[in-house]
Amino acid sequence: MKNAFLPVTEQEMRALGWDRPDFVYVTGDAYVDHPSFGLAIISRVLEHAGYRVAMLPQPDWHSCHDFMRFGQPRIGFLVTAGVIDSMVNHYTAAKKPRSQDVYAPGGKAGHRPDRATVVYCNRIREAYRGVPIAIGGVEASLRRFAHYDYWDDRVRNSILVDSGADVLMFGMGERSVLRVAQWLQEGRPVEEMRIPGTCVMAKRVPEGFVEIASLEEVTASKRAYALAFREQYEQQDPVRGKPLAQKHGKKYLLQNVPDMPLSREELDRVYALPYARNWHPMYDKDGGVPALAEVKYSIASVRGCFGACNFCALTFHQGRIVTSRSKKSILEEAKGFVKEKDFKGYIHDVGGPTANFRRPACDGQWKHGACKNKQCLFPAPCKNLVADHREYMDILRSLRELDGVKKVFVRSGIRYDYVLQDMKSGFLSEIAKHHVSGQLKVAPEHVSPRTLHYMGKPGCEVYDDFVRRYKQINEHLGLKQYLVPYFMSSHPGCTLEDAIRLAEYMKKTGQHPDQVQDFYPTPGTMSTTMFYTGLDPRDMTEVYVPRSPHEKALQRALMHYFKPENRKLVIEALRKAGREDLIGRGKNCLVAPYEMRTTEKVGRVEKNRTKSAERRKKR
Repeated sequence: MKNAFLPVTEQEMRALGWDRPDFVYVTGDAYVDHPSFGLAIISRVLEHAGYRVAMLPQPDWHSCHDFMRFGQPRIGFLVTAGVIDSMVNHYTAAKKPRSQDVYAPGGKAGHRPDRATVVYCNRIREAYRGVPIAIGGVEASLRRFAHYDYWDDRVRNSILVDSGADVLMFGMGERSVLRVAQWLQEGRPVEEMRIPGTCVMAKRVPEGFVEIASLEEVTASKRAYALAFREQYEQQDPVRGKPLAQKHGKKYLLQNVPDMPLSREELDRVYALPYARNWHPMYDKDGGVPALAEVKYSIASVRGCFGACNFCALTFHQGRIVTSRSKKSILEEAKGFVKEKDFKGYIHDVGGPTANFRRPACDGQWKHGACKNKQCLFPAPCKNLVADHREYMDILRSLRELDGVKKVFVRSGIRYDYVLQDMKSGFLSEIAKHHVSGQLKVAPEHVSPRTLHYMGKPGCEVYDDFVRRYKQINEHLGLKQYLVPYFMSSHPGCTLEDAIRLAEYMKKTGQHPDQVQDFYPTPGTMSTTMFYTGLDPRDMTEVYVPRSPHEKALQRALMHYFKPENRKLVIEALRKAGREDLIGRGKNCLVAPYEMRTTEKVGRVEKNRTKSAERRKKR
């Protein structure tokens, strides 16, 4: 028998014998009760603790009527924009509207507003003025301080200010949501809340808090913004981090210290909760929710990432200390797959932010935290790094041996520089032989040393070493399998010369990648701070930033230099950079001269006309 969904209508709530819920959970995503979706985890954690939770997925935000569906909840509202930031969900890096929303029924866009967290909270305030509201999820987490907003092209308030919510929960919230629930239930003053992983507004700065530049200061000065971000970044650690305060008008945003990651035992308990593991039946008529397809038979085995790429928001959301589930927990979830009639024997993924991280980067992180002003893998692997794939390999082998399992894939991507630190274990051979579906995802992102420095990624020589070893292993196994590299254009620090260097590399190595993208300045990352300020927060030096749509188009065209439709842009980029040596028909050239091809075409036409005239004369 399938596990029951939480109520989504007043009738379903009444059928459970409730007169009202403890919490109404408002979300910008469709209701999918699967542990790959944060709303499912948080709602089940609350249910397990004895709270009554009613779900309000994708409500009609044009009035407050839908927000009154269950009446006023006993404790309060929980609000999230969904799995990703609502603006990222709606718009491309070129700020063009997306035509699809995979987290909505039928994949149709338009089921949530821009800045969903703010809009939902405003509607709740219209319906119930004094009810407590707690916000969370990626959108709230990454917008908790005054932040640069790419779509408005300006610094916006903390989302806690704009939403008018009482509490903001950042990071992975299983532990903090229970503490917040208890605090609100007891009716304690919100501004006195010192729960790790939360933010509140207060009239004064408590003792022990580090005050950073105010909203007014970071709005007026890009240098002040960069320095404020650096302090936020340095204190983003649950062990050594200090609480922060940022003035907004007459009040202060107080960020309590980040919460510790869940232990292995806690993670196991979270993933053992009674999920329905499907979308709500009300979406059947729309064909379901597309986002579930890839993850329905995937296993989230780890959390956190010590890779700490500068363009990635994971540092500010899941954190740099990696934790993982036990082998027993993972196998139990897989055994549940086999019992489902729709399971075809294929586990689509076993991983997380980085599939092959299973433990903290070093033995000191649980005691001392991640090192301040240092990264575990950049610019080179730390001497204290523990690279060990044995447990992960053992889990994958056990999954392969389960009755009813035909194949176990690893699709969430691996850190190749971490793999190279553990070549003696045979992990790369094992992955290539058993867990690749013809293609393995990796993310070198670029090849220019300058650009990689600003990305926080290892040098190209490290990627080349990995490519060579992967090729050798596949040749030894007699397999034809390929790497799918991800590359990025227009990242801060990437000049036209750097983009040309990447195009030359692709030409030399024979790569025609499909997985390319423009840098997307999402809230809460170091790279976005570079984009906005033109400064590197790490040392406050100036950074070149490609900003104009045309320059971005030039850099993107160079990544696909081989496509005929990009020839004109590629030639323009090469001439602008003084690299006419790459325009021609030589083996190292990126593109044939546009003018030469036009002349040849005209010449051929004139030649054909002459031949036709001569034939007519003979007749």
